[in-house]
Amino acid sequence: MLVHFIFAAHIAVLGYWLGAEFVINSEYRYVCRSPAMPFHERQRLMEHVMDVDQHVRYALVLQAGLGTIMCALLGYLPGGTTLAWIAALAAVAWLALVEITHRLRHSRFGNGLARVDRLIRYVLLPLAIAAGVVALVDVGLPALPDWLALKFILFAGVIAGGIGIRLALIRFFQVWNEIATQGSTDEREKSVRRLYAAATSVLLGMWVFILAAAAVSVFKPL
Repeated sequence: MLVHFIFAAHIAVLGYWLGAEFVINSEYRYVCRSPAMPFHERQRLMEHVMDVDQHVRYALVLQAGLGTIMCALLGYLPGGTTLAWIAALAAVAWLALVEITHRLRHSRFGNGLARVDRLIRYVLLPLAIAAGVVALVDVGLPALPDWLALKFILFAGVIAGGIGIRLALIRFFQVWNEIATQGSTDEREKSVRRLYAAATSVLLGMWVFILAAAAVSVFKPL
């Protein structure tokens, strides 16, 4: 019964994630393409973009946590209930980090927490790839099903996409702060639109990985 509930939540989070992405990208595009708007209004909307962006961060953590819990309870990963509890506690701690980082994002301490959050992703990225590759090549260890091994690799692509978007946003806010302190110019506005386009391109690539992972889960082609 618990596994069925977790499976349903795992699916629901995917819809929650996609809906949040649509809202974020639409409002982000509007702000970037409205240079005639008074900057204090653009800044207010951009703060709202970052508030909504939290939902995407929650979704990534929830998917990682729920997916690990489900794999442990179904016997795909060793550890059973113990691993499931560890994954649940780790997901709660990561969610807390994401929330505190957001609330303190304008402080030096918040910037330090943001680096910790990115470090977690840097660690998970090669781990997911390694787990998938090891399972696919079958080196004698307890093997995952090939479809699940492929899903691990695809999820690594999702994590990489999230990192790419964060790095694009860091550059975006450098230009954005120049507009805030020194005023808008045609060159700065072009940079804002270019960085929006770059982040959106990474987002589209990330959703290719997400949809591919969902398709692999449904059809189990391997």
